[in-house]
Amino acid sequence: MSKHKSGKRLTKQRLVEMLQTLFQQNPNETFSLKQIFRELKLSTHPAKMLAVDVMDEMAWDDFLTKASDNSYRLNLKTQVQEGTFIRKANGKNSFQPDDGSKNIFVSERNSLFAMNGDRVRVAMMARREKHMKEAMVVEILSHKRDQAVGKLKVEKDYAFLITEGNIFVHDILIPKKKLKGGKTGDKAVVKITQWPSKDSKNIVGEVIDVLGKEGDNNVEMHAILAQYGLPYSYPKHVEEAAEKIDPSITEQEIKRREDFRDVWTCTIDPKDAKDFDDALSIRKKGKLWEVGVHIADVSHYVKEGSIIDKEATKRATSVYLVDRTIPMLPERLCNFICSLRPDEEKLCYSVIFMLDEEANVKDHHIAHTVIKSNRRYAYEEVQDVLMGKDGDYATELRTLDKLAKKLRERRFKGGAVKFDREELHFDIDEKGKPTRAYFKKSNDATQLIEEFMLLANRTVAESIGKVKKGTKAKTLPYRIHDQPDPTKLETLREFVVKFGYKMKTSGTKGAISRSLNALMDSCQGKKEQKLIETVALRAMMKAKYSTHNIGHYGLAFEYYTHFTSPIRRYPDTMVHRLLTKYQDGGRSANQEKYEELCEHCSDMEQTAQQAERDSIKYKMVEFMEDKIGNEYDAHISGIQSYGIYCEIDENHCEGMVPMHDLDDDYYDFDERNYCLVGRRHRNKYQLGDPIRIKVARANLEKRQLDFALAEEAPKKKKK
Repeated sequence: MSKHKSGKRLTKQRLVEMLQTLFQQNPNETFSLKQIFRELKLSTHPAKMLAVDVMDEMAWDDFLTKASDNSYRLNLKTQVQEGTFIRKANGKNSFQPDDGSKNIFVSERNSLFAMNGDRVRVAMMARREKHMKEAMVVEILSHKRDQAVGKLKVEKDYAFLITEGNIFVHDILIPKKKLKGGKTGDKAVVKITQWPSKDSKNIVGEVIDVLGKEGDNNVEMHAILAQYGLPYSYPKHVEEAAEKIDPSITEQEIKRREDFRDVWTCTIDPKDAKDFDDALSIRKKGKLWEVGVHIADVSHYVKEGSIIDKEATKRATSVYLVDRTIPMLPERLCNFICSLRPDEEKLCYSVIFMLDEEANVKDHHIAHTVIKSNRRYAYEEVQDVLMGKDGDYATELRTLDKLAKKLRERRFKGGAVKFDREELHFDIDEKGKPTRAYFKKSNDATQLIEEFMLLANRTVAESIGKVKKGTKAKTLPYRIHDQPDPTKLETLREFVVKFGYKMKTSGTKGAISRSLNALMDSCQGKKEQKLIETVALRAMMKAKYSTHNIGHYGLAFEYYTHFTSPIRRYPDTMVHRLLTKYQDGGRSANQEKYEELCEHCSDMEQTAQQAERDSIKYKMVEFMEDKIGNEYDAHISGIQSYGIYCEIDENHCEGMVPMHDLDDDYYDFDERNYCLVGRRHRNKYQLGDPIRIKVARANLEKRQLDFALAEEAPKKKKK
């Protein structure tokens, strides 16, 4: 062993760590041997020779690059990457590379105090024997957000914010004069004014809004929105701009449009909806049915670059929490001016189809129209009519249903993937407290609307994207959905074989999706149905917006866009504007600009979904908090190394049995087969298995529901 200048024995392992730190903290520097010896205080000949040997090994492993015979630098090609930092409350942070490769572990000491979602540059650490690959954050390129939500704690000389889920390494310090009247126990939104640095590990902030006392329904819902950087109020100046909009329709405007005011038209929406952005019309024309899909003409009222448009761009989507909607547009627009309310003349952008009795499209055109809806239906009313009950315009509704069923049947024959997802809903009292939890399933009424919206979206996308060979299609935001991950599909195939099912993982897109549908059909009503559906869903990619069309795998459409909901989705408004521009003979729009907007809309959609899920979790815990000690039949809905998630059969609320409560054995997590297996007794907990649970704890602050096994598991025998 060599001696360090300090006189201590210098091991090879210690020298590796010293060299790693030197190069990672200076990723752009080239060091000569002299500089390295000086920086590391290596004064003896053996220590210097050992350092040269170690650096040669590091260069061999691609950690370093030899710049010359006697100088080295960090190998930036393999060792430095950019991506997203993912912070976990349990300290298991990770780095998500931009190239889509596997996430890499980042320990707390190597995180540079990066926050969840921050853009970072990392250096790969030389892998230690029998250790996982690790990365070190060397630079924070940009912070995802500079706001935090939490609970205030005010002391005599200082105050601080305790954040939701402990997403920060330290609580945020707040100078007393920056409290904005906040008191201990108040939930507040804080703007970060100082990030941690080498000189100070503290995060410093100032209160920008005091939400109110913990436990109040409004406070909690606003806290969820603020946590994701979503707005919980509408800016006054934007609402004032909406008040100035003239809702009247001039004769001149009507003359420029196709007039559908005398054609039977209806809207079909959830019973509590106020923003009706789509309507259907139907009439017989010779041997064909003329079906109009009429969409609120938002872009007529919201001009690009206006105050309202800038706010809508920023929001990109309406957010649907359990007990409220946070609209993308001001209320005057979404619930009144643009909403296709019955017996009111409204401006629309429409796709008009000529369909035969088999729902084959014989002709279609896209036009600006004016309509007057005859009737506003709730889904339940339409479903009753379709089930045989007498009702207004029953013939029209049943004809639309018959055509929709033909469209649906043909779509699945064409290779669309069949996933009928159930959604958890709550009945809420006037104080926002949930009184009932239940699943909403799709039925004929919802599928009727769905099929015509899909047809309109597909037709609009084809009208721009489908061009002659050698012609470049004009820019359009598409809704794209990539093929499933082949590795995950193979995992699914290996998994379902154990239940006696077969599945294709190679061949054409259509062959694979038909095989998936056959699998879904054959496991219907079986014990393993939920389990197989869950694993199959995990193999699917997420749909997103892009100007680069790759088609929509799940729907089996080569061209697909979003055109039918401009009141609540910004991409639909973009599509309306571009379509109008191209119909007027305009040139192709700037693709780079629209691709950026697509990425923003995809990000905001994901963020809104996370907030929606959190509001469901909160209401779930609130619904169960007076049921502590109750026992229920449930099934295992998720398996993790730290416990099993169980969904109650009666009300679909989900909680977790922590691993430490499974004390009859030591359980190993079999990730590939989605189960926990006991080492001694081989007892197995499998995804989808029935289980009897008892409600143990309901923590509203953490939005966490804990269960225990109802039958007391036998205690471990002492050795």
